[in-house]
Amino acid sequence: MDNQLHNNPEISGTHVDRPGAAYDENQIQVLEGLEAVRKRPGMYIGSTDERGLHHLVYEIVDNAVDEALAGFCHEILITLHKDGSCSVVDDGRGFPVGIHPKIGRPAVEVCLTILHAGGKFGGGGYKVSGGLHGVGASVVNALSRHMQVNVYQDGKIYQQEYERGKVLYDLKVVGTTTRTGTTIRFWPDVKGEDGDGIFETGDFQFDVLKTRFREMAFLNRGIRIVFTDERPDEPVERVFHYEGGISEFVKYINKKKDVLFPEPISISGMVGTTSVEVALQYNDSYSENIFTFVNNIHTPDGGTHMAGFCMAITRVINDYGRKHNILKASDANLSGEDTREGMAAIVSVKLEDPQFESQTKSKLGNSEVRTIVNSLVGQQLADYLEENPQTAKLILERCLAASRAREAARKARDLTRRKTVLESASLPGKLADCSERDPKKCEIFLVEGDSAGGSAKMGRDRHFQAILPLRGKILNVEKTRLDRVLANEEIKAMITAFGCGVGEDFDISKLRYDRIVCMTDADVDGSHIRILMLTFFYRYMRPLIEQGHVYAARPPLYKVTYQKQERYCYDDEELDRVMNEIGRDKKPDVQRYKGLGEMSAEQLWNTTMDPKQRTMLRVSVEDAIAADEIMSLLMGEKVEPRREFIEQNSKLVLDLDI
Repeated sequence: MDNQLHNNPEISGTHVDRPGAAYDENQIQVLEGLEAVRKRPGMYIGSTDERGLHHLVYEIVDNAVDEALAGFCHEILITLHKDGSCSVVDDGRGFPVGIHPKIGRPAVEVCLTILHAGGKFGGGGYKVSGGLHGVGASVVNALSRHMQVNVYQDGKIYQQEYERGKVLYDLKVVGTTTRTGTTIRFWPDVKGEDGDGIFETGDFQFDVLKTRFREMAFLNRGIRIVFTDERPDEPVERVFHYEGGISEFVKYINKKKDVLFPEPISISGMVGTTSVEVALQYNDSYSENIFTFVNNIHTPDGGTHMAGFCMAITRVINDYGRKHNILKASDANLSGEDTREGMAAIVSVKLEDPQFESQTKSKLGNSEVRTIVNSLVGQQLADYLEENPQTAKLILERCLAASRAREAARKARDLTRRKTVLESASLPGKLADCSERDPKKCEIFLVEGDSAGGSAKMGRDRHFQAILPLRGKILNVEKTRLDRVLANEEIKAMITAFGCGVGEDFDISKLRYDRIVCMTDADVDGSHIRILMLTFFYRYMRPLIEQGHVYAARPPLYKVTYQKQERYCYDDEELDRVMNEIGRDKKPDVQRYKGLGEMSAEQLWNTTMDPKQRTMLRVSVEDAIAADEIMSLLMGEKVEPRREFIEQNSKLVLDLDI
């Protein structure tokens, strides 16, 4: 497609007749109405904050991607407009415009005004479809202050508009066209000063949306997604188009790492109506990054497709090692963990009737998919290893090194396993534990340095607050294998104190504290120490972050004293505000804290530890792929990407400690 579609969607594109491509009013199935959406939006989009706002965009784009999966859409144009609206243009077949046989209204109106009405509930309009909750465009309509749809079909341009889900006028013809497809433009219903509305914010985040659209383009080989933000003075445009599909996705994941071989191993096939695409490549890291998708939906908890993939990888690599005598008769088989260390992989399956184990579709449950993936990956990977003996040898040596390190790590891990209550004396000697035994009521502060640790121990509430002082900077686990990680005294102390194990032994049900708080100095060194802690949690205790147990304390940066009154400021903006309130000419005393150890126990309690007064930041992972990328960038072995990142973002630094 040329830029004509982007600049004038009304006059570009072509209509193509395809055998068996019937998609009309008879394919639209009606399940229930739309009344509850505005009353309980959280049930349908998860929340009414920024995440829910972005979900509206995803639902409309998912419809266009479903057209691509069906073979009828090749380009999707998404635009954030200055007036707060978002438009999505596709060159698919367009919503059906005929009269629905049961409802007696145009099918496009039925799709956009009745919940669970669409072509994906068995009517034959789609064989494969995504969508997060199956509620689609009707929910977007219900939660939009205004929405307009244009359908390009049969040489005509049809149009209808809505207000908070209500039809403003009957579907009408507003022009002629030579193209097919749909344009939907919606204005989210953002709360005004009177409190009327749905969303807390209407500010679409370009970077968040960009990441999602890049992912969609990777997963749908050849589709072109053009994402434009017209809101800045100089509009920003990103084009995502990957003919290499998920192989390019794997290269993207590994771009900040050194790889074992240059091109990812690509596996694909079709069994019945289920298609499987897999791409994998080993890198120099010590963690695995396997991302699974079903009909373009990310399944962070894996499922049967992940299980089939892992079974095949372990079986084939062991069989190859035995056949070629790389694994000796006396050697134990490589474990699944050994064969996946340092692996980056994408597993994407597309099937007609996916069954998920939860409403959020985080885990696939179809048992037949395990067999399909296991068989396809097993057969094609075995062929690849036989045809590429040098690469196969590199993979086996990598897995054998991982196996040796795993055995050393097992011995080290035995020393850090959680003891029973009767063995509680084995907790770290420097841990000042709390008296409360209900983990849900307890929190532990990981404190930088013995000096700050002393103040924290004296200032805390001993009933529910534990203190674990850490000496200096902990090990950078991004550059280190697990056996060395578990030999580090500070990391061993954290693992033992938390009580829930590490790596493959991790069991979050044994966590001894509901809140793990990183309490470091409010300077560059403190930030570095906090990043080292978070890197460890992300790589070896990721559920701690995913389930919201990890926090960052926010100690003050300044103390302002005037007329025997003390005010604490947490950043430079707050300091300016306080100084202006007092009056700079009165010359109040300003102390800049160099570290937590400069505070008395009482000051540390009042500013940073008292639940009634403190401010803490909960650490979350919105996007695992982006998180992995930034962890590798900031903490990995490769220096050049980190230098580029610093150069590109140096202008954002307002206050630098030197």
